[in-house]
Amino acid sequence: MKTSVFLLIVFLYASSCSNVHTQENSSQQADINPIIMGAEQYEKYLPLLENKRVALVVNQSSLIKNTHLVDFLLEKGVKIQKIFAPEHGFRGNIDRGKHINNELDEKTGLPIVSMYGKNRRPTDEQMADVDIMLFDIQDVGARFFTYISSMNEAMEACTKNKIPFIVLDRPNPLGDYVDGPVRQEKFKSFVGMHPIPIVHGLTVGELAKMINGENWLENGKQCDLTVITMENYKHSMHYSLQVKPSPNLPNDLSIRLYPSLCFFEATEVSIGRGTNFPFQVIAYPDPDFGDSLFIPHDIPGMQMNPIQEGKVCYGIDLRNAKPDTVYFTLKYVIDFAKKFREKGDTLVTKLRWFNLLAGNDVLLKQINKGLSEKEIKASWKKELDEYKTMRKKYLLYPQ
Repeated sequence: MKTSVFLLIVFLYASSCSNVHTQENSSQQADINPIIMGAEQYEKYLPLLENKRVALVVNQSSLIKNTHLVDFLLEKGVKIQKIFAPEHGFRGNIDRGKHINNELDEKTGLPIVSMYGKNRRPTDEQMADVDIMLFDIQDVGARFFTYISSMNEAMEACTKNKIPFIVLDRPNPLGDYVDGPVRQEKFKSFVGMHPIPIVHGLTVGELAKMINGENWLENGKQCDLTVITMENYKHSMHYSLQVKPSPNLPNDLSIRLYPSLCFFEATEVSIGRGTNFPFQVIAYPDPDFGDSLFIPHDIPGMQMNPIQEGKVCYGIDLRNAKPDTVYFTLKYVIDFAKKFREKGDTLVTKLRWFNLLAGNDVLLKQINKGLSEKEIKASWKKELDEYKTMRKKYLLYPQ
């Protein structure tokens, strides 16, 4: 009996050591080929900036390791004329939809020009002292996230003024799949600039190539485009972002849930704005909507005047979901729409906004008719398959 117990202990110890060794090897293997961002490959783009007056489209995500691209370029003697800031501002601390004032960066003294609000596209006057423009912003991979709209407008300005445009590519945290309805032309807006699905599966570099290749710029003109590609990146990777892409997408889970929960922005349902877990919960001030409770409130630098501020909201908590198991779904909006109908009410209070997010005026009608997610997804399969075929032409990285 003692011999058997001894052998069992030896076996378990050996298995434990083997598992540790395997995990260490796996970790070491992952570290052998880390992703090298476009921005980190400065030997490829610094020569293009030499003796040029440079404009940057950047924000808080524009990092080379822990150094901001602006600081790095200044150290290298690059002549930066100005910084164009997208939604949420240069430092990424401005709430959704809020106006960005043109100002000077306190650290560098460089002028900051807003690309959000009324001035979404750089004017000819703003481009007059620019020889080349460089774009380096971390996107999240959803059609209605406005950084890619700002990239489109920057490409338009560069094309009009015959200025080269450089994209320093970064991973897409939703780049492992494609899903959602393809935007219809009459629903083109700043949250839907291109006829692509909600989850488009492209890096910003790949999308820039698609914009050029499909003649989506005004009058079918071509931008003088250079993409500095990444090394060791694959679309199948589940990439964890180094910094928050915007104030209310604080972690990997919120980013993975974002395409599914953004529809609630056109309703009076809270998705956690005004909490420390935005885009990870869904709730409404009615106990019938779920067991999870929270009260939205002002959070400076993150969310002011959130929907249902100061009210107890009841709903569902998604914070235990594993990010790499989360994909685009209509389940939540369908379930909440059904609950509202049962109460003789309607979920969507901002019809036009919902349709712009959806990219069509069909989705909400389908939901209100009680169609299942399977039936709704089948209705957009043809357009989505056509997009997937087109997408293959512009992929710069393995699937």
